[in-house]
Amino acid sequence: MKLKSLFTTLVLALLIASCNSNKKENSSQLNTPNTSGDIKIDNIKLLGNIQILASDSLEGRGFARPGNRKAQALIASEFKRLGLETVLETGYIQNFNHTYKGKRRQRMFPVKGKDKNDVNVPDTTLVGGNVVGMIKGKSNKIIVITGHHDHLGIRNGKIYNGADDDASGSAAVIAIADYFKNKTPNHTLVFATVDGEESGMLGSKHLVKNFPLGKENIVLNINMDMIAHNDKNELYACGLFHYPNLREPLTKVNSTINLISGHDDPKNKTQDNWTGSSDHISFHKEKIPFIYFGVEDHKDYHKDTDTFETINQEFYIEAVKLIIQAVENFDTDLK
Repeated sequence: MKLKSLFTTLVLALLIASCNSNKKENSSQLNTPNTSGDIKIDNIKLLGNIQILASDSLEGRGFARPGNRKAQALIASEFKRLGLETVLETGYIQNFNHTYKGKRRQRMFPVKGKDKNDVNVPDTTLVGGNVVGMIKGKSNKIIVITGHHDHLGIRNGKIYNGADDDASGSAAVIAIADYFKNKTPNHTLVFATVDGEESGMLGSKHLVKNFPLGKENIVLNINMDMIAHNDKNELYACGLFHYPNLREPLTKVNSTINLISGHDDPKNKTQDNWTGSSDHISFHKEKIPFIYFGVEDHKDYHKDTDTFETINQEFYIEAVKLIIQAVENFDTDLK
């Protein structure tokens, strides 16, 4: 009886150990959610900026629309207020052209009397604009911090304000710049809100291809797209499948939020692959490492209900603090 009992106990112990080992090996949890870190930010300014960017007055910030240009001007004025250095001869705004042709042109800018799939329409060239500023570090090696300021504009008479997507990322770029404005980081930090993400990452493509400080100096892109709306207290850090050496700095963050890796393994059929889902893909294609912070799709994603009123304000503030910690850790750990 004792031998049988001992055998059973040993088997159970081995099974538990095996389960725990597998759980640890397969776990996507990066941090141990506890108390928030000691990061101090201007919560009122952060929420005020996302509220303005997602207001009806900006008309959904559609690419090359007046509301989008208002967003660029607002962000540029914030960069100036913070005393960020310019990296462009033209100031903070990097303009670029994009030409819509054929069916794509007709869908985006319809010609009356033509079917939406008609290719026999004139080309239309529009001007977009990235907003770019810099804090010079001790090194010429660069971390680029991005979010996109464009959204879907007005469709069928409804304003698609895009509070989470991606006024949240753009306002966070400003808040992170504010945090670092009086510091001298090890790396040079470039802050960029990019345009035309909803039209195919147009702004980030142009930024990387025409990077004024030399793209060969970029060691990391930290991209934020949808970081303000999650009911499960979860934020994803996508990119570790491609760049596993970036894991450790993320495990050191202190936050009440569950920071989870994933959405980057093309063989994982249980998750969407976000590798190409936002502006970090423009860096990844140039073999520049990235970490993309974002939440999973929610009920307001790409709907006119993605407004300031539907974001999770406390979650958003904590997410920005978490990402600032990540930037600090990468700035310290990356060589």
